[in-house]
Amino acid sequence: MNIQFLTEIQNAIKNTITDKKIGVAFSGGVDSTLLAKIIKDLGHDVHLLTIGFHNSHDINFAKEVNQILNLPHSISEIDPEKFKGVSDRIHQLIKSDNLSWNENSIAFYYVAKLAQKNELNTVVTANGIDELFCGYNSYREIIAVCKELEQKLNMYYMWETEIMKMINDKLKNEKQMMIMVNTVTEEFGVRIIQPFLSSDFIDYAKEIPISEKIHGSNDMKRKHVIRELAMDYGVPKIAAQKQKKALQYGSQIHKSLLKSRKTS
Repeated sequence: MNIQFLTEIQNAIKNTITDKKIGVAFSGGVDSTLLAKIIKDLGHDVHLLTIGFHNSHDINFAKEVNQILNLPHSISEIDPEKFKGVSDRIHQLIKSDNLSWNENSIAFYYVAKLAQKNELNTVVTANGIDELFCGYNSYREIIAVCKELEQKLNMYYMWETEIMKMINDKLKNEKQMMIMVNTVTEEFGVRIIQPFLSSDFIDYAKEIPISEKIHGSNDMKRKHVIRELAMDYGVPKIAAQKQKKALQYGSQIHKSLLKSRKTS
C-alpha cells in the first residue's frame, strides 16, 4: 500500500471534517466507497446517501456495494412528476446555463434534502478525484488528439502538458461549481464538503506522475493509483475496479433534465 498517499487522503479529511456524524454522497463507485471507508476508520459515524430515479444505475449499484460495506444507508428516489419544478427552481437560483452546474446542483439538492431527513448537517463528497486523477473521458481524448498531432508533425508533442492544463481548468470549474452547490443545499441547513479540493491535497496529487493516473488514449478505467489504493485498503473489488459514470449520469438526472428542457 502507498502509505504516503493514504496519509495525504486522511489528512485532507481530518482538516475538513469536524462533525462526528457524517453523510457521504454515495454511488458505490471507487471514489465514494474509498472515501466512506476511510472516514469510518477515522472514527466518524458514517451514513451513506444515495439519490437517483427509480431503477437508476447509482441506486442499484450503491445497494450492491453496501451489502458488503454494511453501513447505514438512505436512498431517495426522485419523483419524475416533481423533477421539472425542482430543476426550474434551481436554474433560477444559481443563475447559470452551464448544464453540468445545473445537473450537479439538482443532484445535491436531493442529497441535502435526504441528509436533512436523517439529521445530518455535513455531507462529504469525493469531488476532485476525477479532475486530479484523469477520471473523465476528455483526458483520453486529449491524448488521442496529441498523438495525432505527433504523427502529422513527425515530432513529440507534450501531451502531459496538455493533461496538466486540463486538470487545472477542471479544478477551477469544480471549485466554482461546488460553491454554487452550497448555495442550493443551505436551504436544508446542509454543508457539502470536498476534502479532495483542499489546496494541500491538490498540490500533493499534482506531483503524482500522470502515467500512474492514465495509461493512454485507450485507457477506459483510468484513476489507476486510486484504484490500487482502494484495493489495498480493502474496498470491495466490485467498487474498486468498476468503470462508472458521474453522478448526473448514474442517477439519470442528465437524461431527465435534457428531456424536460426538450419538452418545454
